[in-house]
Amino acid sequence: MLFSHARVCTNTQDLTAHRDALAPAAVDPNATHVDHRFTGTQRERPGLGKAQAACRNRDTVVVTKLDRLARSLPDSRNIAAIDRPKP
Repeated sequence: MLFSHARVCTNTQDLTAHRDALAPAAVDPNATHVDHRFTGTQRERPGLGKAQAACRNRDTVVVTKLDRLARSLPDSRNIAAIDRPKP
């Protein structure tokens, strides 16, 4: 299954570009987890946590831009390495 995570840091940003980019990937819009008004440096992001918790073996989390997920390569590795419960 495909899941998506989106992050917008200001009230003036919207998810239109994100949703448009996900359309060709066939990600179900109901499987998109969003964080509003969170910066990339904030580790506790509820939408990202929900996306990670929803993933099971062989699922994929899709992001449209890496800078929306993590601020650096080590940060992205830490996000990907989080232990998730077994199905």
